[in-house]
Amino acid sequence: MKFTCNQHVLAKALNTVSKAVSTKTTINILRGILINATETGKLILTASDLDISIEKVIEDVEVEEPGSTVVMARLFGDIIRRLPNEDIMVEEQEEGNIVIKSSSSEFKIVGLSADEFPGIGEIEENSDTVYLKKEEFKDMIRKTSFSASIDESKGVIVGVLLEMVGGKFNMVALDGFRMAISRTLMGENIERNTIIAAKILNDVNKIIMDIEEESDIKMVISSKKAMLLLENTKIIIRLLEGEFIKYRDIIPKESETKVVINRNFLMDSIERASLLAKEGRNNLIIFNIEDNKLIITSKSEEGNVREEIEIEKEGNDLKIGFNSKYILDVLKVVDEEKVLLEFKASINPCLLKSINGEKYEYLILPVRITN
Repeated sequence: MKFTCNQHVLAKALNTVSKAVSTKTTINILRGILINATETGKLILTASDLDISIEKVIEDVEVEEPGSTVVMARLFGDIIRRLPNEDIMVEEQEEGNIVIKSSSSEFKIVGLSADEFPGIGEIEENSDTVYLKKEEFKDMIRKTSFSASIDESKGVIVGVLLEMVGGKFNMVALDGFRMAISRTLMGENIERNTIIAAKILNDVNKIIMDIEEESDIKMVISSKKAMLLLENTKIIIRLLEGEFIKYRDIIPKESETKVVINRNFLMDSIERASLLAKEGRNNLIIFNIEDNKLIITSKSEEGNVREEIEIEKEGNDLKIGFNSKYILDVLKVVDEEKVLLEFKASINPCLLKSINGEKYEYLILPVRITN
């Protein structure tokens, strides 16, 4: 194997596939990246940790000798990133060593046999295909993945539900304290539920952010895997097995109090109030909804704070406690000027919604407070 490729192009591709490199494995080959230089002048980089596999194709590479090898991802990536932005020559020698040359540097590192690298597999025939707008898909991940559980013992709720039903594409995540729902329309009439680990979706989001092309994302979903195709990049994801919680049963059907409030004002006030809530080590803030005002209070041994915001209120006055972090997490990903808060009673969840339709919905459990 011998090829020449631009340093910047190679470094960018390595950054993409490195997101699938396993860092906690005892299987040495999974710490590597498979490099395949083809007779047609393409360079194919592949990495896999068996849960996610990423394949990146670089076009128009000068291939002198086709072939394939595996290099240790961290070392090879560090070398390429530190070389100057010019053409880099990479060659596999007979004894398996890999030589990397620029105009002023030469490295020799150990390569591994490409035969040992696991195949990334193909999607089963019984699959569905969905086309999603890149920016919209990225935004849906950002609006939901933070609400998934980080406790691996909690089963499928470490994942995000991708629900396709009635011409709608929904993402749902929950962890027992809050729930996030993001919705969009899709052109395909498909009915399928799929669960993908939230940490994998976050990696997918980073990959999408690095891609400048504005084309749609093609998603092919089977019973065990999902494949995403975009701009010379193929991502294959192992799906989580199990049945997701019937989340619709958790959403409150009625409310006694509705509040429309400026999102930035609410976020700023909670951030200030949470300075003392954190000192109290429980993140507890209290909402007191009276007439046309929301009064936010928090206290600890260090002191107390009171914030007051004007609101549009419909229904009853209410006093209710929350973990400030759970509300702030939501307000940071919502990008509308005003939001709608719905409450039933001080022991029931709060529903935070868009005032312009059903694009998103968040449910946040209250903290019991003593009067």
